Amino acid sequence: MSDRSVAIVDDHPVMMEGVSALLQRWGGFTLAATGKAAGDIVSIICSHQPDDMIVDLVMAGDVFQAIADASRISPKTKIIVFTDSANADDAIRSLDAGAKGYVLKGSPVDDLIQALQCAQSNDVYVSPVFATKLICALKDKAHERQKPACNRLSVREEQIIRLLLCGKMNNEIARELSLSNKTVKSHMTTLMAKLNAHNRLEALIAAQKLLAAPSIPASSWFRL
Repeated sequence: MSDRSVAIVDDHPVMMEGVSALLQRWGGFTLAATGKAAGDIVSIICSHQPDDMIVDLVMAGDVFQAIADASRISPKTKIIVFTDSANADDAIRSLDAGAKGYVLKGSPVDDLIQALQCAQSNDVYVSPVFATKLICALKDKAHERQKPACNRLSVREEQIIRLLLCGKMNNEIARELSLSNKTVKSHMTTLMAKLNAHNRLEALIAAQKLLAAPSIPASSWFRL
C-alpha cells in the first residue's frame, strides 16, 4: 500500500518541522507540500490534492473559510486542525467547515496520528482531553436552538412586538416608547432575524403565534 500524501500549513517553522518528523518516524506518510497562511490551504489543494492536510488556526487569512473552500474543491482530502486553541466555538466552526479532526497541540503526540487514521475511515477525531468540553458546547447550542424565540427576546423587543400586533407603524412605536425611528428600525431588523422573518408581514405572523395574540384587525393589514 502506497504512503499517504500529507500537506502541512502552519506559520510556525519549528512546529512544522516537528510534525514532519513525527510523520516520518511513524511511517506511511509522505510530505507533499507546506504552507504558512490560510491562502496556502486552497492553493495546495488545487496544485497537489493531498490525501491529508494538517492546518493550524492561528495564521494570516481566514482559515475557516479556507477549510470550507478546500473541502469543497477536494472532498477526498482529509483536513485535520492542529492548534493551541481550546475554544469550543473554534472547534465547532472547524468541523462545520469540513475538518475531520481537531487536535490540541498540547495533547500526546499520538493524538495527531490517530486523527489521521480516523480520517482515513471518514470518522471525526477530537483530542480526548477536549472532547467533553466540545460535547457540552454542542449540547448548549442545541438547547439554545430549541428554546422558544420568546425566551430570547429582550423586554424592549417584546414591547415592540405587542405594538406591532396592534397595527402600529415604526413612527408610532417610536412615539409610544420614546425611541427614535432609527432605534425602532434597528430593533425590527433584530426581531426579523430572531423570528426568521423576511419581511414585516412574516414578522407579524410569527409574532402572533409566538405570543398567542389575538388576530390583527383586518383594517391594519394594508399598512404593513
